[in-house]
Amino acid sequence: MNSFGTKFRLTTFGESHGDAIGCIVDGVPAGLEIDESYIQNEIDKRKPGLTKFATQRKESDKVQILSGVFNNLSTGAPIALLIFNENQKSNDYKEIKSLFRPSHADFTYFKKYGIRDYRGGGRSSARETASRVAAGAIAKKLLEKFDIQIRSGIFAIGGIEAENLDFEYAITSEIFALDKLQEGMQKKAILEAKESGDSIGGCVFVKVTNTPVGLGEPLYNKFDAALAAALMGINGVKAVEIGEGVNASRLRGSQNNDQMDKNGFMSNHAGGILGGISSGTDINLKVHFKPTPSIFLKQQTQNEQNEIVNFNLKGRHDPCIAVRGSIVANAMVSLVIADMLLLNASSTLENLRKIYNR
Repeated sequence: MNSFGTKFRLTTFGESHGDAIGCIVDGVPAGLEIDESYIQNEIDKRKPGLTKFATQRKESDKVQILSGVFNNLSTGAPIALLIFNENQKSNDYKEIKSLFRPSHADFTYFKKYGIRDYRGGGRSSARETASRVAAGAIAKKLLEKFDIQIRSGIFAIGGIEAENLDFEYAITSEIFALDKLQEGMQKKAILEAKESGDSIGGCVFVKVTNTPVGLGEPLYNKFDAALAAALMGINGVKAVEIGEGVNASRLRGSQNNDQMDKNGFMSNHAGGILGGISSGTDINLKVHFKPTPSIFLKQQTQNEQNEIVNFNLKGRHDPCIAVRGSIVANAMVSLVIADMLLLNASSTLENLRKIYNR
C-alpha cells in the first residue's frame, strides 16, 4: 500500500532516481490556509547536502502545488504536491544491480515482485520521505488551528544520550540535537563512523503538547497503535517507545501508574495515551533508527543467481539516518494527529448536532 490515513489521507509516488517524487493529500478541510513557503521550509529541514552529517546528494527539493489550492486556501479537493529529482547518479549503482545489499530492501522487493529498481533503492529509498514531510506540513497548518504543537530532535546517537531536552536548541543544531552539552560527542560519533566508511544508529524524541482528550479509537485504531505504525513505516526505524516505553516492563504497577489529583495526572508514565485514547497530557515518543545500511566497507552478499559475492558500495549516503529522520518522524506524527482530529469530530451525537443544527 502507498496510502496512509483514514480521513486525512496521504498517497505518495515516485522513486529515488526517477524523474520526480510527490504525493496526494486528500481530506484536507476546505478553507485551510496553505502557505507554500511554510511547506518549503519544512522540506528544507530534511533536504540532503546541507551539512557534513548528511548525504552529499544535492537536491533543491523545490515543491510545486499542482491542485487543491486556490487563493492560498484549500478547496476541499485533493492537494497534489510535486518535487523533481535533480541530482541522481544512477551509474553509482550499475555494479550492484544484481546484488542484494545487506540490510536493504533489495532481497525482499525482488522476491516479492520479481523485479526491483536498483538505482538507489527505487521506491524503498528514504528519498520518498520528502513527500511525507511536505504532507506533514499541511497537517501542521491544520493542527495550528487547535494550538497543537509537535516538536522533535535527536535524543541519542550511538548510545550518547541527551540529559536535557531543549527543543528550541534542536531547531538551531546541525544534527537537531536536543542537548547542547551532548551535541559535540554525538557529532564526533557520526563523523568517526563516516570517516571509517561505516554508519551509526540514533534515537529521536518527539513531544506533542496541547493534545485534546479523546483522540484515537478504543480497539482497532488506537492512538498509540496508529502512531507506532506510522513511525515504524519510516525507513530504518526498528523500535518505537511511548511514554515509559520498554522501561515499563521493569516497573511495578505502583511505580508505573499515573495517579491523579484535582488538577489532573500527577505523572505521565503513559505518555499521554490511555486505552488507545489521548488523555490530554503530553505525548512522548522515542523513535529508534538503525545504522544506515549503506556503508563503504567491503561486505559479502548474495546475487540474483544465488552466488556469494564480495563488493564495495558506491554512492552518497547519510552516515546517520536518525538525523534527518527526526524531521520525518515529526511529519508522520502530525499526519496521524490530523487524521485523528477529523475522525473524532463525529464521535458523539452532540458533535454532529453542532454542525447540522443551525
